[in-house]
Amino acid sequence: MKTAWVLALTLPLFSAAEPRSLPDLQKAASRLAPVALSVDLSKVPKEEQRALGKLVQAAQVMDALFLRQTWAGSETLLASLAADTSPLGQARLASFMLHKGPWDRLDEGKPFLLGVPEARPGGGNFYPPGATKAEVEKWLATLSAQEKLYATAFFTTVRRDATGKFTWVPYNVEYQAELHEAARLLREAAGLTLQPTLKAYLEKRAAAFLSNDYYASDVAWMELDASIEPTVGPYEVYEDGWFNAKAAFEAFITMRDDVETAKLQKFSAQLQDIEDHLPVDPKYRNPRLGALSPIRVVNSLFSAGDGNRGVQTAAYNLPNDERVAAEKGTKRTMLKNVQEAKFKLVLQPVAKVVLSYWDKFSPTFDAFFTHILMHELMHGLGPHNITVNGQATTVRAQLQDTYSAIEEAKADISGLWALQYLIDKGELPKTLEKPLYATYLTSCFRSIRFGLHEAHGKGVALQLNTLLDAGAVKIAYDGSFSTDPAKVKDAVRALTTELLTLQATGDREKARKLLSERAVIRPRVKAMLDKLDKVPVDIAPRYVTAEKLLQQP
Repeated sequence: MKTAWVLALTLPLFSAAEPRSLPDLQKAASRLAPVALSVDLSKVPKEEQRALGKLVQAAQVMDALFLRQTWAGSETLLASLAADTSPLGQARLASFMLHKGPWDRLDEGKPFLLGVPEARPGGGNFYPPGATKAEVEKWLATLSAQEKLYATAFFTTVRRDATGKFTWVPYNVEYQAELHEAARLLREAAGLTLQPTLKAYLEKRAAAFLSNDYYASDVAWMELDASIEPTVGPYEVYEDGWFNAKAAFEAFITMRDDVETAKLQKFSAQLQDIEDHLPVDPKYRNPRLGALSPIRVVNSLFSAGDGNRGVQTAAYNLPNDERVAAEKGTKRTMLKNVQEAKFKLVLQPVAKVVLSYWDKFSPTFDAFFTHILMHELMHGLGPHNITVNGQATTVRAQLQDTYSAIEEAKADISGLWALQYLIDKGELPKTLEKPLYATYLTSCFRSIRFGLHEAHGKGVALQLNTLLDAGAVKIAYDGSFSTDPAKVKDAVRALTTELLTLQATGDREKARKLLSERAVIRPRVKAMLDKLDKVPVDIAPRYVTAEKLLQQP
């Protein structure tokens, strides 16, 4: 799971009936504030820098793979766009690469080109072009339990065989050429680095690309203890809008910040205690979390694929494989330089518009950073492997298309509850309390203004409306927003209980009802969103250090 606060604008900015003009494309691009992201490599040995260069090249392969996964027509359209060297053609190409396809991820997924479907296929390119979700579900129902595991696995696509029948194809076959190239680059990087755990991870991840068995490399990634912190491979399932089952390729090439990482180790020691006190029936708690729960603070050198489309990822909690999470735990990675840019260029301007006079300057980077961290930590807590009607299953399998939105809402609101728990316990300073809630409320608007077609947006709308209904968030006569200290804690706890219980019971219909009723934009919220039209939606990073690495021989 990742924290990107990625969604699309509440109101359509452009007509979907016509291709966008050059001014329209430029206007769309201006929603993202440009920022140069650099990482100091002055103390990094030359061989390690060469290894970094190989990792950036491998990340670029993930970009190509992700494009294939988003839509069956991506590669053909990309070639056509690249051939047009006019200013309009280059603007179209830039938009295509930003959104990883011809649909604007910041404007409800509307197309900005003619000759493409009006909406991105719900199943991406993980399922046969032209197939429907109902057809795939009907086929899945005919399979044995073992066959269904293969067909719904993270690392298989569904295709038609020579007779036209559905079958599954492992990623190492579907993407054979690209994965062989990525594996070669990872092995070359492994041969250059002198850091043992980095070498082990890269070698095992290269082997996983060829075998389609990612378990050993996921464990090696969990055990990684090196200055270079890469995440390369298929992870997130957001692009599979049908079942949230298929993993998309992504890459984050980062450098660890040892000082900031050391500051956060105290949180790892608190995880079991937080789990033991979750506001949910004790039978739904996990008495034994995975043994490994590392937290890494890093600075982003380059990102690609699902890690770089539309709005930028601020943090992530991986791996998503429930087996690895149950046995080993999950790793939380905080992209500090990305978060700093988001706070300065987006969140602070949003706060000045949205919050009441007394709260406009209350949000702090410390509260912003800490809540994102706790959001990622909470992805690893709460129900994952559950039992429904006597059958062992997972929350993901039961909630299907509602899973991501509910999980993002759960991580957000339970993260807020957990931070308050640690404040009350004395593990965090009491002075964090006021900026925490002001920062959280600002972040809700920073996210909800992007729309409801994506998991994070639905989750944020659900939270904001629930808190408004409880009187925990108030709207002043001038339309500004604030939290009510007397009500917000109880409201946060109540919603945390509601979402954890929903996940534990695997009630998909209840999840759909909850989202349909509360994941909406209400008039008073919309009025505030209209006032934010001059504030950047997110950042547009230029990875200047990666550019220099690629220029080295």
